[in-house]
Amino acid sequence: MPVKREADADFDADLDAATVRRTSVLTIALLMGVYVIDYIDRVMIAVALPFLGADLDLDKTQQGLVVSAFAIAYMVFQVPGGLLADRFGARPLLVVSLVAWSVFTAATGLVGGLVALLAVRCLFGVAQALFPGASFKALAERTTPRTRNRSAGLMLASNFLGAGLAPLIVAPIIVAIGWRHSFWVVALGGVVLGLLMWRLLPRPLPREATELDAAADPAPAAQAGAARVLRSPLVWRYALLFACFNMLNYGMITWVPSYLLETRGLSLVAAGLSSAVPMLITAASAVVGGWLMSRWFDDRARLLVVPVLAVSAVLLVLMLQAETTLGFTVYQSLAMAFSGLASMGILGMPIRALPRELIGSGMGLVNTGGQMAGVLAPLVMGWLADRFDFAAAFGFLVATTVAAALIALVTSSRPADLQLGAPTAEVSR
Repeated sequence: MPVKREADADFDADLDAATVRRTSVLTIALLMGVYVIDYIDRVMIAVALPFLGADLDLDKTQQGLVVSAFAIAYMVFQVPGGLLADRFGARPLLVVSLVAWSVFTAATGLVGGLVALLAVRCLFGVAQALFPGASFKALAERTTPRTRNRSAGLMLASNFLGAGLAPLIVAPIIVAIGWRHSFWVVALGGVVLGLLMWRLLPRPLPREATELDAAADPAPAAQAGAARVLRSPLVWRYALLFACFNMLNYGMITWVPSYLLETRGLSLVAAGLSSAVPMLITAASAVVGGWLMSRWFDDRARLLVVPVLAVSAVLLVLMLQAETTLGFTVYQSLAMAFSGLASMGILGMPIRALPRELIGSGMGLVNTGGQMAGVLAPLVMGWLADRFDFAAAFGFLVATTVAAALIALVTSSRPADLQLGAPTAEVSR
């Protein structure tokens, strides 16, 4: 029996441009706010690593394992989270995820050893894994095709905004009250946002406002379902592309603060500031990337993604050769800025291709690939830093950025290439 979910039938009679715009704006504002706190909660572990590692006597490989423990759980539960979003709707998953991960953020400040820390970070990853599929579901249900890439660009930019704000917010808190108490302070913000999400998230728009061809009849012999999404070779290619691309983001977020603190000799606050600047620039470039996608590259994302990733790889090489901290930060900022332009193209491909009814499960699989980067980048770079040096660790990011450009070169964003068949009629939600 179909599950009763958020109803949109009442919208039909009153639907007008103002209703659509108000629904879209409020939805994007809420999702952006939650993604900011999502990334502050996630990135603050990297800012705390030097102090946490010293307090708990962890080497760099073990510190990388702490970050990867979150990423493993986050990756494994992406597809289940997306399936739950398609089954029960966006609102319940968004709120449950936010409140649960805030609880485990607070619990991070209570751990006394590596085993307990790994357990808490795994549970934190499970809780956060419920959010991405639900957020893309909310986006697909509450925005129009014309504005979706711009809206997704804003949502994605809030990830980088959170990653950029985290060092600026968390580093002074750690200096003032210690790394343990900092997790408790940040957790409170997540609980408040969870309550706002429950109260303010609007109902979904009716199907005709959110689909390019909502009236099309389903193909009689090829009904699309979650199982078909998970078997689509193109969706798996999107996942691989996102995995290679996301190595750069996870690698920079995890290891730049430690590199600046230990190799360049900066203070924690100075290292936090230097780490924040590239992420804030990336947030702005992701917004520009979303606008470019909507304006010129909606159905030809490769023309945007491949060149900017190639430029980003060259800038990373120059970053490795920089002799001064300023030079390192400038080249890192430029590399991340070009990466930000590509980010919306990389996520815009599946967002454009997947039908509304299946975007939760489809983006769950894509994000599983993206979070494989969260598993591998901290561990591989930590091992390379221990075995060789930080130059070898950052060199790994050059290779994965080039790989992403090559995969994007042979990846389509055409819905027909998914080979799913037409979507089934949506259950009233």
